[in-house]
Amino acid sequence: MTAWNRREFMAAMTTAGAVTCMPAVLSAGGAPLAGGAPSAEKLGWRLGCQAYTFNRFTFFEALEKIHQLGLRYVEMYPGQRLSPQRPDVTTNDSMSPEVRAEVKSRLKELDIQLVAYGVVGLPNNENACRRVFEFAKDMGIETLTSEPPFEAFDLLERLAEEYQINVALHNHPEPSRYWNPETVLKVCQGRSKRIGACADTGHWMRSGINPLEAVRKLEGRIISFHLKDLNKYGRQGAHDVPWGTGQADIRAILEELYRQRFRGFFAAEYEHNWENNLPDLAECVRFFEQVAAELLKKA
Repeated sequence: MTAWNRREFMAAMTTAGAVTCMPAVLSAGGAPLAGGAPSAEKLGWRLGCQAYTFNRFTFFEALEKIHQLGLRYVEMYPGQRLSPQRPDVTTNDSMSPEVRAEVKSRLKELDIQLVAYGVVGLPNNENACRRVFEFAKDMGIETLTSEPPFEAFDLLERLAEEYQINVALHNHPEPSRYWNPETVLKVCQGRSKRIGACADTGHWMRSGINPLEAVRKLEGRIISFHLKDLNKYGRQGAHDVPWGTGQADIRAILEELYRQRFRGFFAAEYEHNWENNLPDLAECVRFFEQVAAELLKKA
């Protein structure tokens, strides 16, 4: 079946109920909401945000919010307004050299690295795909997150090796193309290690898949994460909650990744409390760092 478009999927999700917001934790002096994840860094885990978390805001505003969390990594998605000053410009792989320079400058000012881009279309068309890879190379992007057609993998594997850029297969919920980790394993079989999974734990839950079991199944093939914890299991309308408070068992997932010696990028993609999700995200960051610090003691 045809993979769901991110906007189509999120339109179906807007009926999810709200939870009570946590009190704001930003100090009167403007101190960061959270202190980042320095222990996680020592494990080779880079925690950042998927900019879609802040899709009610511009990309530059999203970067400010990520900076407030003490985080240093971002995944860009195509279609976000660039800035309050440039609302007519959107983030995409067709951005002009001038706009790209502006983005690079703002990233440098905030000490944030653009490590991933998606979910982006990668059709079985060399010219179209090469344009995206060229954009990624220019912007220093390591990973393209996508749900490409099955027939595109010979092309994508060749381009991934040529550009030394990963292609991470994202799993929107059933009936999207890669909702089942078995499908990801099948298309990765015999392929370069640059072809792997962008593991979305929340969407697995919505599809009735236990994310811990999926992580175990995909050992050695996970490139990145869209990390989520949800309030309900097996429901399309379930919504995000702070990590460690939902039904995903994020702690067990992180412990399993430590066992696997996973090294890579975790994007917090918090699709709830859209207008004021920073307090929830700060709780996620603190939980992630706490678990990482505990695991670091075992190293």
